[in-house]
Amino acid sequence: MFGSFKIHAGDFGEKKDAQFVAKTFLMPKPGAFWGQEKYDISQVEVLEQASEENVKRLGGTVGWGVAGAALLGPVGLLAGLLVGGRGKDVTFIVQFMDGKKALCTASSKVYTQILAARF
Repeated sequence: MFGSFKIHAGDFGEKKDAQFVAKTFLMPKPGAFWGQEKYDISQVEVLEQASEENVKRLGGTVGWGVAGAALLGPVGLLAGLLVGGRGKDVTFIVQFMDGKKALCTASSKVYTQILAARF
């Protein structure tokens, strides 16, 4: 089970790539050029498909920065991310038990793998 996804905003940087491998999130180290932080699926506190309401709720805290505001500003852009063009992508929020969080987009296949790993 391997899948890549894109981070749009949050505590791991903006416009970064991340992976989900064998029930483990491999997130970029904040502020570092390379390196990863590993989070087992059991360390996930919140995992939910993004909606305008939950992005505003979680995005109102420190760490979302300008990218979070940019995503919330033009509602059309957020709607485009949520719909994912033709339904092939899913935008979701992940928050880990250490409080770090990210707004991400993955293919529906990768998102399904992440959800299945929680069972």
